[in-house]
Amino acid sequence: MRVHHRFFRRRSILTLVGALAIALGGCGRDAGRSATADDDARWAALGGRLFADPSLSADGQVSCASCHRAEHAFSDTRAVSIGTGGKTGTRNAPSLLDVGELSHFFWDGRESRLEIVVLQPLTNPVEMGLASTEELLRRLASEPRHADAFAELGGLSADAVARALTAHLRTLRSGENAYDRFQSGDRTALDTDQQAGLALFTGKASCGDCHQLQPGRARFTDDRFHHLGVNDSAIAGRVAGLIQRLDGKRDLGATVLTEADIAGLGHFVATRKPADLAAFRTPSLRNVARTAPYMHDGSVATLEEAVDQEVYYRGISKGRPLSMTVEERRQLLAFLRALSAPDRL
Repeated sequence: MRVHHRFFRRRSILTLVGALAIALGGCGRDAGRSATADDDARWAALGGRLFADPSLSADGQVSCASCHRAEHAFSDTRAVSIGTGGKTGTRNAPSLLDVGELSHFFWDGRESRLEIVVLQPLTNPVEMGLASTEELLRRLASEPRHADAFAELGGLSADAVARALTAHLRTLRSGENAYDRFQSGDRTALDTDQQAGLALFTGKASCGDCHQLQPGRARFTDDRFHHLGVNDSAIAGRVAGLIQRLDGKRDLGATVLTEADIAGLGHFVATRKPADLAAFRTPSLRNVARTAPYMHDGSVATLEEAVDQEVYYRGISKGRPLSMTVEERRQLLAFLRALSAPDRL
């Protein structure tokens, strides 16, 4: 009986030790996740302060937030953005909501890593205009609130700046809109006109060919590059000469923002494939009613004009006119406006 008792006592002790190990291991994982989440939040908060700081521009007047305005879904209401010293570029600033979900960046898709993208506007001469990354780091080091924050996170470096800005941008998410609720089963979320507009979007108007409605939370983009027919006249008959000029440029970002005709080459500047001449990235349509003007160069002022232009070129691509009645146009616009929602910040 004593042997039997010792056996059960030993087994009880082993069971207790095992339970403690599992519990402590679980606590360790939870603590690790909590620490990681806290760390991510600190990086994002620092990135948010950098995003809004005009002192990181050459003239101290322009921040990232100057051209990506929160009240307009982090886009710009101007056709093309105005940078340091009043310089204007060639591109309309796109919305930054859900930017963390993209696989290619800029209208021409010339970059594929967000960590690289976030540093480029700081030294682009027509955006924030700093002379170099070294100047950026000197400015940050001389500002105690930034210097201290970086010190607490491991030190100031270009990689650390990129990490902070990227962490902030990944927090910028579009909120739930009426279409999301409709897809989730709330059949009253879209009214009769909006439902008719949805049918046009996926059917007659063929918008969904490029602005795809994925299952679940639709992103309204195929993440591809298409020919829009926007200002093609700027490069017509001049492609060979433009390519020769492009070959002589060292800073692609500065070139695209200062030379409109080279900017008109579109995705070609990234791939050098003839099929990509004058092709531009399909933007998401989430919050589209808040992001006027439209197209890569901001040349289309209103949502109504954008619909008319898209329907026109869609007809050309299909080889037949795509005519819509006044009522259908109104319904399609009603659906597009239903894609707006408060931002999830």
